[in-house]
Amino acid sequence: MMAGVERDPVTAGTGHKPLRPPSQVMRLHRMGAFFPTRLSFMRVLLRRLHREGAIVSRPVWDIDDEGYGTAVYTVPLGGRPYSLVAFSDRLAPEDRTDRVIAEAWDTTFALYDGVPGPQDLKRLQAAVPKQEAGRCSARELVLSRANKSVRLFAHVADRLAAGRKPDLEEVRSVGYLMRTTAVYGNGKFGIADRAGIADRPGLSEPFQAEMLTVWLIRGFTLDLVEHVARSRSPETAVDLDPLYRRYLGVGNSTGLGMAPFLVNHPVLINNWMLARETALARVRDLPEASGEAVERFLTLFARARQHISEWNVDDERQQRRIEVLRRDLSALEPQLSKDTLSGDYPWDRVVWLAELRSIECAELMVALVLEPYGDLIDGLAHCMSSDTACRVDPGMTIGRLGEIVAGSFAWALAIDFSAPDAEALFWYVSENKAEPRLGRRHDEPGADKEAPLDIARRVQVLSLALKDWPPDELVAALLLRRPDLRYIVRRVQSAERYPYGEIQNNLLDAECLPIDLLRCKLSFFGASKFDPKSDRWTRITLFQGAPGLDEISTTEPDDWCFPVLGGSQ
Repeated sequence: MMAGVERDPVTAGTGHKPLRPPSQVMRLHRMGAFFPTRLSFMRVLLRRLHREGAIVSRPVWDIDDEGYGTAVYTVPLGGRPYSLVAFSDRLAPEDRTDRVIAEAWDTTFALYDGVPGPQDLKRLQAAVPKQEAGRCSARELVLSRANKSVRLFAHVADRLAAGRKPDLEEVRSVGYLMRTTAVYGNGKFGIADRAGIADRPGLSEPFQAEMLTVWLIRGFTLDLVEHVARSRSPETAVDLDPLYRRYLGVGNSTGLGMAPFLVNHPVLINNWMLARETALARVRDLPEASGEAVERFLTLFARARQHISEWNVDDERQQRRIEVLRRDLSALEPQLSKDTLSGDYPWDRVVWLAELRSIECAELMVALVLEPYGDLIDGLAHCMSSDTACRVDPGMTIGRLGEIVAGSFAWALAIDFSAPDAEALFWYVSENKAEPRLGRRHDEPGADKEAPLDIARRVQVLSLALKDWPPDELVAALLLRRPDLRYIVRRVQSAERYPYGEIQNNLLDAECLPIDLLRCKLSFFGASKFDPKSDRWTRITLFQGAPGLDEISTTEPDDWCFPVLGGSQ
């Protein structure tokens, strides 16, 4: 847990600039506008690999001329070797789908703890291509699968085989050769539990095993397309230009399965948010900016503008937001000159100016002002894990519990649950796939299986119950009579120590957009090119612009935010 987590979140910064309060940050409309930052988990991983001088080897490359077979990539992290085991198989067009119900994929992967031998590969070959239908072991840390972006993969392979570069617009419009449809960790389908690896150097920060898997998958996809091209035409084939290799990331399709995580892990989410807000407060608190920091910011501002200009989606809501953001950045540019950034507290002013515009603009500036200050904020990444669970404090008085409800949960008490739309949705877990789903209460069956994501409604039930108890009575007495309140009492009590742990919206409301939850979590991963396909699932790009497998030990690991193609990198 981060030092200072129990202090008032409004004054917990490093100087006189306060942290933005939870009432501002923990709202869906803002969380759904987050951009990746220096603290994103992909950035944390690559910094560590670079610092350790990691060298990636490829001990197995048993891939035929058409691109099918087995490959193994091994990389040391935190003093231990980990291996991506990749299986590339034929996939019939009618079996190609990104949906979780799929049973076959172009490629399947496992992150193996160590270096697999022949018998290990034989076992993995029998299990990994089946994914959840297979039987994995605790030696596997992550399980994943991916499908080709068929059109772009074929285009790139054809061009390379002919000795030509891929078409720039084709590459820019997609941004990846394959997209994963799941990246499973933490004990899913028999693989290792998070608790067994959480203390390992290099894996202690959140989602590092998963991010390592995706980074290695990205390297495999680039090697695979070059291999296919060389196999087709050994005499004329060329490798990908380094700029194209950098620009091509890994796609991902993500749906509702990710959304409840932010509700079900309040301590962890508090630590993520608190680290981000503390980083912002530290930078805003700087009384002046060095010439080097200003140059860095202006370079990245220009790159971000180009990145945003290349970001187009089919979703009407998100495309409107992008277009507003482009106009906001054009309007802001004259106010962000070297002269204007040479005044007092320049980054506080930048954040303030952006806040006067759209929410996308405000959160983009949050990401940009952090970039020049790795020495000041990167250490906060070590504070973003948690092995702490919320616990009931039976010795708290009813009066104190009521004060927390009235203060930290005023947003929940203000919701009118008598309105029909206030309880229009319900969250549940599907029996077939054990994946979260969202139903419409008044139109669909299943509300009797509702998952406990109705925090606001439960707070109101608790508030009503507290009226019947004297303020000097203990919570223990309340829970003896009302054990059904234990869950919400625990969450309310935890708000004192973990103020950023609650999303301050009604997740049952008809207007609730789960896509905002997805973007928030994906921003902490480091995802870019957020591309909603509905209000319940999205495509994104991971590791776009990042150093590749062959350059991580020698190349600057952090200069790849807001990647662009055909412009300054």
